[in-house]
Amino acid sequence: MFSHKPSKVRKKMYNAPPNKLSKMLNSPLSEELRKKYGKRSTRVRKGDSVRIVRGEFTGVEGKVTSVNLKHGSIVVEGVFRESVKGEQTPVRIHASKVIINSLNLDDKRRKAHLEAMISQIGGAQ
Repeated sequence: MFSHKPSKVRKKMYNAPPNKLSKMLNSPLSEELRKKYGKRSTRVRKGDSVRIVRGEFTGVEGKVTSVNLKHGSIVVEGVFRESVKGEQTPVRIHASKVIINSLNLDDKRRKAHLEAMISQIGGAQ
């Protein structure tokens, strides 16, 4: 059973271990990537190209420059807000509010995992 009480849900989220927090950073894939990999969503990583689909910066595309596991947010290059001092500060965006357009496949483990997904799709058809 899961709790429906907001305070309990927030407490569980704030006290979650890193492996659970990582799962909260999933973002949906674009239509082309869905067809290619047979997955609906995957974890956002630094270097992925994303498009913001909700909020003030809707429609902005850019690369992910940093991922904050603790806050469950990402920073997209080119998305800034002017601070009170007049400086440009990056805006943190929740990972669920973006769509991944292209994946950063520099990591061997991530690449192998996605290639395994492709082979599963090929075997199923």
